[in-house]
Amino acid sequence: MLHDSELSSVIWMLTCTALVLLMQAGFTCLETGLVRAKNSINVAIKNVVDFCISALMYWSIGFALMFGASAWGLFGTDHFWLEGIDAPHMWTIFLFQLTFCGTATTIISGAVAERMRFSGYLMVSVLTSAAIYPLMGHWVWGGNVEGSPAGWLNTLGFLDFAGATVVHSTAGWVALAAILVIGPRIGRFAPKGGAIQGHNLPLASLGVFLLWVGWFGFNGGNTFHATPDLPRILVNTTLASAAGGLGALAFVWFLMGRRDVPSVLNGVLAGLVGITAPAPFVPLSAAVVIGAIGAILCLLMTRQLEHWQIDDVIGAVPAHACAGVWGTLAVALLGDPDLWGTGHDRLTQLGIQTLGVGTCFVWAFGVGYGILWLLNKSIPLRVSPEEERLGLNMVEHGASTALLDLLRDMNTHQSQGDFSRTVTVEPYTEVR
Repeated sequence: MLHDSELSSVIWMLTCTALVLLMQAGFTCLETGLVRAKNSINVAIKNVVDFCISALMYWSIGFALMFGASAWGLFGTDHFWLEGIDAPHMWTIFLFQLTFCGTATTIISGAVAERMRFSGYLMVSVLTSAAIYPLMGHWVWGGNVEGSPAGWLNTLGFLDFAGATVVHSTAGWVALAAILVIGPRIGRFAPKGGAIQGHNLPLASLGVFLLWVGWFGFNGGNTFHATPDLPRILVNTTLASAAGGLGALAFVWFLMGRRDVPSVLNGVLAGLVGITAPAPFVPLSAAVVIGAIGAILCLLMTRQLEHWQIDDVIGAVPAHACAGVWGTLAVALLGDPDLWGTGHDRLTQLGIQTLGVGTCFVWAFGVGYGILWLLNKSIPLRVSPEEERLGLNMVEHGASTALLDLLRDMNTHQSQGDFSRTVTVEPYTEVR
């Protein structure tokens, strides 16, 4: 039977788990809104299926690799399929960490949207949730469950409170590897091309708000129970995200002379990602600085990727990988050494933080790129040009809409030169 304090911790963690799971809905809305309508169904179902894959992979393999007894600080060795786990607090931690694994996996889907085969994306989801994310997590967080540092980065004193590196940079670097392997969308960087607009920015805005709410569980849950530090952590989370949104707005207003909506949305996310590592270690004023700088770095990276003709549909690399690196370094640059608990001075801590973010890049990007490059040689990860033109809703899922059906009939009329045929129109839709 649980004592009152243990029961309180379990209830708090389960509440945070539900909030982090809500982030899956946030990513679904955000990514669906930022793609063209002809690919929206494909993006939505990827966000559903990748969580299903993450749940089973993390149950069977991931949790053991991440939190099992450590072998040389590199990987866990027990608790596969949760064998030997029967304590309520361990079940709770498993569920909480499972939603983190789902978050890391689903970040990738938006970056590769509109041209990656559904089957190829499923392979990326398996790779990320079964190996890349859990091993990175073990190096940083391994041993935390039992209270004794075990992962090699953890032992050095690397600090990543809620996963700016473990979750967000890891996912962002795998996303970068994937989009380099599959290439940009047709026409994205053509001489007369340009930005491809998302079809539903209000839906994308709703997604950001859902993510914002879910982040309270993301950052708040990593206290593992309600502590006196919790309110400050959540205030820092709110201030950083707000500063990220306003920082992005001011930046694009100055540079572009207009209030670019996707930039503001990604600015909020960059602020949230940036504060994820240093939330318990910085004062409120530093949280504002972290959020604003994270947003500006995100927008600068977005422009640089466009210059390099790297097509990241939703800005996953700038908002998650780039902002994650900044937030992790900000622990040492702006954090209070008395709150770190590592005993290091600022310069030493900065060196360890730099080592951690560099390790994440080499691991997530290097391994991700190598495996995806080899897969692409034997099993093409990208749809054909004709399939991409038609849209993945139709070619991958046999799904259509009343508007697409109308356009198809009109195209048939034009190609055959026969305008006497009746067009079938579904009543009470946008085409009637």
